Amino acid sequence: MAEAKTPEAPPPDQPAGAQPGGQLEMFRGYNFNLLIDGINAGHFLFCSELQVKVAALRYREAGAGPVVRRLPGPVSHADVTLRCGFTQSPELWAWFLASMSGLPQRKNVSILMLDVDGVTERLRWNLNECWPSEWKVHPLDALGQEIAIASLTMVYESLTRG
Repeated sequence: MAEAKTPEAPPPDQPAGAQPGGQLEMFRGYNFNLLIDGINAGHFLFCSELQVKVAALRYREAGAGPVVRRLPGPVSHADVTLRCGFTQSPELWAWFLASMSGLPQRKNVSILMLDVDGVTERLRWNLNECWPSEWKVHPLDALGQEIAIASLTMVYESLTRG
């Protein structure tokens, strides 16, 4: 006589985030927005890579022979370059002029990664205490049909993920 099998209970709900064997959702590199001091500055076309580096300091322990050990050292942040269509708006130029005068205006910049709908915020990086260190207008070409592009390079003190 065969025993009746009882149906197995469904697995419990898994918490959000990475799961072993699960597929991670990738973000689209063109769905981003920028906030400068909390004000939407979403007209940017390009944002260079974010980079944080922890220097590896080398040392040899006494009596350890030829073994060289490494310790974490100073943290440095790479500059970030923003590109946007050149407009009559004087805001970015005025921000840069303050740096040229030796009195940079430090602002907080947030880079938002958006969902596929282009509206919903999925991830945020906060660049704290930013100030512009370089401004340039890209080459102008009378034979081309591209829009005029300006670049603003910023330095910042710290990076957080929100």
